[in-house]
Amino acid sequence: MASNRHLGRIIALQTLYEQDFRCDAKDPEFDLSEVLNRNIDRYKDMVDDIAFIEALVKGVSEKAEELDATLQPVAPDWPIKDIARMDRAVLRVGLYELLYEKDVPPKVVINEAVELAKAFGGENSSKFVNGVLGTVLRQRETPEPTPEKGA
Repeated sequence: MASNRHLGRIIALQTLYEQDFRCDAKDPEFDLSEVLNRNIDRYKDMVDDIAFIEALVKGVSEKAEELDATLQPVAPDWPIKDIARMDRAVLRVGLYELLYEKDVPPKVVINEAVELAKAFGGENSSKFVNGVLGTVLRQRETPEPTPEKGA
């Protein structure tokens, strides 16, 4: 069976969305590993790259504050907590992949995030996600200006 990373991203997104929702609700019963295993099990006959899904969920979960701090200046009119929960989850997954998954080309990461936003977000989610992640990518690709000598 070929690796299906798109489905893996959907499973990761579902897991991270539930984490965000239940942690916001201060659910004392929430267990990320349990939710992740349940979601993977639901699709076990269709996925073969479970390590990718687990690494994505763990990475986004552990680096959520850092990801949010990177996203906030790119979308200054939208405080992170005011971004729709699904859009926020898609942005975190996309940004995590842009920053930490070096084996996936940046254009593929953004395209995948846009597709997730189209499938699970609101009417304008895909444009928002594309704009934010595209801006992050451009900022990362543009070298910092170096100070001139004698200035």
